[in-house]
Amino acid sequence: MVTEHRAHEVGELCEAGGALYARALRDGRIHSSETGRAPCLRESGLLVPDDEDARWFRPVAPAVALPQLLDGIEKRIAQYRRREAALAASFQPLMGLHHGKFQGSATPGVTVLHGHPAINSTIGEILADSRHEVLTVQPGGRRPNVDQADAIRRTQEFIERGGRTRTLYQHTARYSPWATSYYEQLTGDVEVRTLDELPNRLLVFDRKVALIPADRDHGNALALRTPAVISYLVTVFDLMWRLATPMFPEAAYQPTKNGITPRQQAIAALLTEGLTDTEIAARLGMNVRTARVHIAKLSAVLKSTSRAQLGYLIGKSGILDHTH
Repeated sequence: MVTEHRAHEVGELCEAGGALYARALRDGRIHSSETGRAPCLRESGLLVPDDEDARWFRPVAPAVALPQLLDGIEKRIAQYRRREAALAASFQPLMGLHHGKFQGSATPGVTVLHGHPAINSTIGEILADSRHEVLTVQPGGRRPNVDQADAIRRTQEFIERGGRTRTLYQHTARYSPWATSYYEQLTGDVEVRTLDELPNRLLVFDRKVALIPADRDHGNALALRTPAVISYLVTVFDLMWRLATPMFPEAAYQPTKNGITPRQQAIAALLTEGLTDTEIAARLGMNVRTARVHIAKLSAVLKSTSRAQLGYLIGKSGILDHTH
């Protein structure tokens, strides 16, 4: 049964073309009248005219044809990439024209913010229009690429308009000088609490607009205005807030248990999950060196001589009982 030829891109070996090319390879040549069944073979150079008799076509050896076709594909890819780069360059100057306007999104209620300048500018614009409440989740501490003096000024202006702020950090923020310095410069309805672990960054303004990261590097963000989504995010925030420990304006600390500090309890919980030092540090917002210091202290308190024994002693000690 002869397979009917279908239209396709140059360089693709279709079923009809494959069957005819295989026959040409077996027979050594094929009559020109048959090449019409798969014109793609001539277009892609898999069949070439016989130098001795124009009525016949000879197949190009697969070992020669394949690199030629692949080279053609690579050239087309390179061409598409040049077009992509040119298009991106053309649109780059236009990106800043809509920041903060929340128009033109591909998805209703969602705006993509590209780059830290655009994100910080949009936050400033939204905060200037906010009047009631700002909820913030900041894993790992302070927000990067932000001028602290300018952030303090904008936040204080918001508070003086009658607004309140509630911020969640990881427990490691309690030991960072910048955190104490930052909040001591604010006057008004400001509260900060901490947890061992937090999800990704989140900002919610007046329960109307929310910003979340759009990628792992936090170089882009999504501005959300969908009420159902924002309501869900606020519910999650409120749940974490109830579980968190007050840090500002009045700090409350969890007591040491059996000689184990709250930070060491958090590390102990992750050790029992089998996490590495690097993974523990990332989860708790601290550097690897600090995590290892606490693991060493934990081992000393529990008199552990190995990592495997440490996990066993943690479970036996009861230090994780009734912890969050």
